[in-house]
Amino acid sequence: QVQLVESGGGLVQAGGSLRLACAVSGIRISYYAMAWYRQAPGKQRELVAEITSGGGTSYADSVKGRFTISRDNAKNTVYLQMNSLGPEDTAVYYCKRRRYGDTWGQGTQVTVSS
Repeated sequence: QVQLVESGGGLVQAGGSLRLACAVSGIRISYYAMAWYRQAPGKQRELVAEITSGGGTSYADSVKGRFTISRDNAKNTVYLQMNSLGPEDTAVYYCKRRRYGDTWGQGTQVTVSS
């Protein structure tokens, strides 16, 4: 059973940075594409960033150039470095294996004040 534990969220001022981490157990992430998603209040969950098993990355247009997804296969952990944060980035952030029906973790709240 895959378990996903997100951490690193918090309250930050606009223009600030945060680094999220997602500790994964139950699978070896080196074999899979992993992704970060977010859900803002009243909105649908959206894909933010993805990293393939080979290390290729892709981003939503809204975060391109500001967010960086990475992975540490030895630690079985996926990261999301978020810079130049704005109020529009306020959301609960989740990580998940791409294209698999794993149970979502609890997420980590990111709140950006203006």
